Amino acid sequence: MSAPLMPKATAVWLIDNTALTFDQIALFCGLHPLEVRGIADGDVATGIKGMDPISNGQLSREEIERCQNDPTAQLTLSESKRDIPDTKPRQGAKYTPLSKRQERPDAIAWLLRNHPELNDAQISRLVGTTKTTIQSVRDRSHWNMTNIKPVDPVSLGFSSQIELDNEVGRAARREERRRKAEAKAAGATGEMLKDADDTVMPAPDMTPEMEHEADTAVRDDLSADDVFAAFNKD
Repeated sequence: MSAPLMPKATAVWLIDNTALTFDQIALFCGLHPLEVRGIADGDVATGIKGMDPISNGQLSREEIERCQNDPTAQLTLSESKRDIPDTKPRQGAKYTPLSKRQERPDAIAWLLRNHPELNDAQISRLVGTTKTTIQSVRDRSHWNMTNIKPVDPVSLGFSSQIELDNEVGRAARREERRRKAEAKAAGATGEMLKDADDTVMPAPDMTPEMEHEADTAVRDDLSADDVFAAFNKD
């Protein structure tokens, strides 16, 4: 389903002016339910002015009332009277406004603390920064390290909750593959190496007759001179 124009601004308006559930708003606006909850709590999309989807023809009042009466119903985007070209997926490096670039280290610090499984390339995609900056925050050599405070990149507007969840899920799958590979390698090594008990042949059990013969052999090897010599030595 196509998302409305300015989905976050639309979500702000729907939260403030309707009784729709977070799931209904998230599905209609193409957002994650947690992101919609963050907007309602004031942690996400702060400063964004709500946009009325009724006045711009994206929703009808009857459609909103229908979904308010049925929490399981899904909002349907009204047919646009104008041909709006589909937006192409963003390519290349993420652009960050100058006013927010100073907040990048805060977002990096939050990701390093809360999601250490993310690699530098994933953090760079989420925040729009360089590996040099990530490393300087990681080893605490950043020039402004004393003023850096970990802040959720979603609340700062660097990425959406869906983008963050996708990167965390990708990192989890990568970590799972690594653990399986290590377990497989450890299993193959264990099959090649045997315990010492398996490589050393155990001594045979001695019967009473064998013990008697051994004692007799020891006594036969000793002569009287050897015995007296041992006493004289003492």
